[in-house]
Amino acid sequence: MAQPTCWIIYNGNLPQKKFMDFAEWTAKAAEKKGITPSIIKNNELLVSFKNGKSSISGRYENSSPDFVIFGDKDIFLAKQLEKLGIPVYNSADSIEICDNKSRMYQTLADHGIPFPKTIIAPKVFGDLHDYSHYPAIVKEIGFPMVIKEAFGSFGMQVHLAENEQRLLELMRTLKNTEYVFQEMVGSSYGRDVRINIVGGKAVACMLRRSESDFRANVSFGGKTEPYTPTEEQVQLAAACGEVTGTAFAGVDLLFGPDGSPLVCEINSNAHIRSIYECTGIDVALPMMDFILDDLKRRGSVHE
Repeated sequence: MAQPTCWIIYNGNLPQKKFMDFAEWTAKAAEKKGITPSIIKNNELLVSFKNGKSSISGRYENSSPDFVIFGDKDIFLAKQLEKLGIPVYNSADSIEICDNKSRMYQTLADHGIPFPKTIIAPKVFGDLHDYSHYPAIVKEIGFPMVIKEAFGSFGMQVHLAENEQRLLELMRTLKNTEYVFQEMVGSSYGRDVRINIVGGKAVACMLRRSESDFRANVSFGGKTEPYTPTEEQVQLAAACGEVTGTAFAGVDLLFGPDGSPLVCEINSNAHIRSIYECTGIDVALPMMDFILDDLKRRGSVHE
């Protein structure tokens, strides 16, 4: 019987090595599990409609894999592949939930999952002219305050407002960018826990710590070390995967004031090299095992 085939999709317009690294890393894991991978840029798969029907145009127009690992956030492409009957991991909807922090926090709140006090910024068109809502935000959240752009990765679109002047400056700068106001959890300043979950199970975990920034991200100088999560942290990370519908994800947890974990965010496209370098665990291997088992349950592949 022929080996299963997969497409590993990444964004062709992102030149940074770390995006291609995820694709190459998962391709090697696929090969180890007897899967034939093809690494494909998203702009090689054009979302098209012909005669009122969904299709894919471009180089791979007449091709179709057994499944797709979607290492991108091109939601319409992911949905188009699903419409054509191709299993996509993670699903388009789960990526969309995690990619938009406003939607992510609404989803978590719908299921009673704890995270820092948060307010979604009111919709703005063009420049911000009306600041009448900011006193209520300050009263509710206080300073220092974290401002998170709805779309962003690696902590690069996360800002700190220490006072009213900085808050107003950020609001003027962000204008009509979607973002949220969030409570600063002082007990977790510069540190968090990353738990990689696959199929609802924790498969690797590390502590991230920064001595110079409120963000613990490695991109901002954070250091990592292996970490044994508590049962409460494991259960919370698994719940995040369940409510967002992710087959696999990197869940970032904060240390709450009373020691209880709080969700910082959920990464549906978590890059996995750093956790391998920290723990020696190749998260891509259980990812492939989960996908193969899931395809068997669907009847898409056979023993």
